[in-house]
Amino acid sequence: MPPPEPPVVTPGKLADNIAYFARLLRDAGLPVGPASVLDAIRAVETVGLGGKQDFYWTLHSVFVTRHEQSILFHQAFELFWRQRALTEKLIAMMSPQAIAAREPPKPKAGSQRVNDAFYKEPPREVEERQLVEFDARLTMSEREILKQRDFAQMTAAEIAAAKREIAQLRLPYDNVPTRRLIAGGKEVIDLRRTLRAAMRSGGNLVNIAYREVGEKHPPIVALCDISGSMADYSRLFLHFLHAISEKGRRVHGFVFATRLTNITRALRTRDPDEALEQASKAVKDWDGGTRIAHCLERFNKDWSRRVLGQGALVLLITDGLERQVDDGLAKELDRLHRSCRRLIWLNPLLRFDAFEARAAGIKAMLPHVDEFRTIHNLKSMGDLVKALDRKADASADPRTWLKKAG
Repeated sequence: MPPPEPPVVTPGKLADNIAYFARLLRDAGLPVGPASVLDAIRAVETVGLGGKQDFYWTLHSVFVTRHEQSILFHQAFELFWRQRALTEKLIAMMSPQAIAAREPPKPKAGSQRVNDAFYKEPPREVEERQLVEFDARLTMSEREILKQRDFAQMTAAEIAAAKREIAQLRLPYDNVPTRRLIAGGKEVIDLRRTLRAAMRSGGNLVNIAYREVGEKHPPIVALCDISGSMADYSRLFLHFLHAISEKGRRVHGFVFATRLTNITRALRTRDPDEALEQASKAVKDWDGGTRIAHCLERFNKDWSRRVLGQGALVLLITDGLERQVDDGLAKELDRLHRSCRRLIWLNPLLRFDAFEARAAGIKAMLPHVDEFRTIHNLKSMGDLVKALDRKADASADPRTWLKKAG
């Protein structure tokens, strides 16, 4: 009896599906070109996949070139390949031995009618009426809508527009007096300059020179949480820091999740995308856990004396969700508070109306900050810029949140 012939495996639409997936990634903001599509197809054909995870990481290794692109890739992959058994079918087509086809489960009662209703094209008059109603509600400009949009919910085009808005932010004139005197004014006689000027005329003519207290912008020190829950907000905040440094401000940037990393040198690069790329290469713990107390301890020991001079302003951006809360968190934050002129805590969780300061980490940190603000959209970022040169208002007082928490 001759052996049974192996079943014929049809090539399917693997290349087309990968090309459509690459188009989705490109629309989401990833730099995917035709060469990447060809590399992805060759990689999938070469690896010999055995499961969905192998297929995921094969495409990930080709299409993802920067760490911050992983989140967009994951969301696009889950959205595009979510059709039931689609990935498994593609893997079966590439397998050297065809997998026996299983009998599909019987549809549940009413499922076909639901699918037909979901994909049914609406009548023409209903579609036009919906468009008219939508246009009638558009009473705000696109710029105002963009300012209210949450960073975590922005599309690729909105993120690009947000970056342009951040670059146009005007910083306040928040100069502070310095210890060093400069030429000018009528406060203190500058004896050295007076005698030098007199020597030019042989002492016959003496013009008294004066000095006065100088002013300069205080340095801004940013401690930015880059853990998984803060990733969407931290990246745009780093663009904000880059825009500030380009306007002549002294900016020291630090990022932390499970360890502390100094990215000040990367922020000084003129191109913002190149600056963020250099910062990403220097950081080893993107989207990791959170060890706020440990990272603050490293900053206080290694960097506070170097960067917190001349009335420095500290911006701490984190959600305060510490993994292990002990007395060290309050101790290190209190030390940081005493070392700077002003400590502003920026927490994106404040965007929720029902937010309460009940988490142990948040309750331990609030007594040691001067202001407690949100940083989830362009409007809140503009409010922060306006608040840099004035005293804290009642809405940013951290004591009000402690009273609510009891």
